[in-house]
Amino acid sequence: MDDKIVVIGTGYAGTRAVQQLERNYSGTNITWIGENQYHLILHETHRVIRDPVAQNKITISVDDVKEPNTRFIKGRVTGIDTEAQLIKLADQTTVDYDYVLVAIGSQTAYYGIPGLAEHAYTLKSLDDALTIHEQVRDAADTKQHNNPAHIVIGGAGLSGVQIAGEIAELRDKEGLPIEISLLEATPEILPGQNSDLQQSVRRQLSRTNITVQTDDPIAEATDEQVHLDSENKLSYDVLIWAGGITGHNIMDGVEIETEHNRIVADTTFQTSNRHVFTVGDAAVIEDAGNPVPPTAQAAWQAADVAAGNIIRAIHGKPLQSWEYDDKGTLISIGDKAIAHNVPIVPVNTFGSYPAQFLKKLVAARWIAGLTSWKHALSVWDAL
Repeated sequence: MDDKIVVIGTGYAGTRAVQQLERNYSGTNITWIGENQYHLILHETHRVIRDPVAQNKITISVDDVKEPNTRFIKGRVTGIDTEAQLIKLADQTTVDYDYVLVAIGSQTAYYGIPGLAEHAYTLKSLDDALTIHEQVRDAADTKQHNNPAHIVIGGAGLSGVQIAGEIAELRDKEGLPIEISLLEATPEILPGQNSDLQQSVRRQLSRTNITVQTDDPIAEATDEQVHLDSENKLSYDVLIWAGGITGHNIMDGVEIETEHNRIVADTTFQTSNRHVFTVGDAAVIEDAGNPVPPTAQAAWQAADVAAGNIIRAIHGKPLQSWEYDDKGTLISIGDKAIAHNVPIVPVNTFGSYPAQFLKKLVAARWIAGLTSWKHALSVWDAL
């Protein structure tokens, strides 16, 4: 009888792993669990803030991704019993496994900042993007250009920068009375990134009339203001938090080694329990002593090896180690884009049309890999 393989999560890592298992596992007992009946192109979710119609182009039905003999269960995982090898769902049902790949992504980290979870919107799902769009539009509808709606975004990493860019694009295309402040706790935007990229992005944010404040963390949020460490206060109409990630609460009490509820694994993706593998944002993995970044490209790459290692474990073969291959960074700021450290390209950091085209191409290539190039090109305008 086939070993029962379960994949949890419909994000980049989970979706890619399912397809790799289908292509390379001779058995047929694969179960895929996800909260939504679709795969979301998460790194394009910010587009929905500007244009809600884009939601139809950045989601792919699981039925268009998986093989017919792969069972899909729409449900929310609430726990994992590693001793009984059972996955618990919110509807009180369970799914048993021989091997499970946990690719549940992450949730927002608030770092204990008072009031932040209660008052800030986040961007972790399609519904979040639609909510932010509605809140920004509603705030602008009550204001005038001499007294604009103030949108404050906490966290100037990749997500925060792209959120700010989409709101600015919405503002400019529709002439809305909006001002945007992007706040970063550390001395520079895009913490940990190359200084050339940081400065290029900062210049584009300035051209887009987005105010950037760095080196001044949010200390508290009320229903009308954010209080900064400097004791300055900023009034806001809409507050958005994009300041960090942590593991899901469903890992509380699970008998696996974790770090802030993110599952600890080595570069084989096997956890402290040999029947449990993990990949993507759900995992804490170090490569050559450095933590692997929680990015889409890392998840895409890692899923192939993680899926392959589950098959190797089933057949009693040695597991392979994975090495992260950084393909560069692509950032959109509204309709503009900036690319950095892209292999083969002789210029280290560049913008304009080549960067815009490259960013679209990367997203299109991912979609084509899941479905077809015909589908990918049909949604090109939303990428």
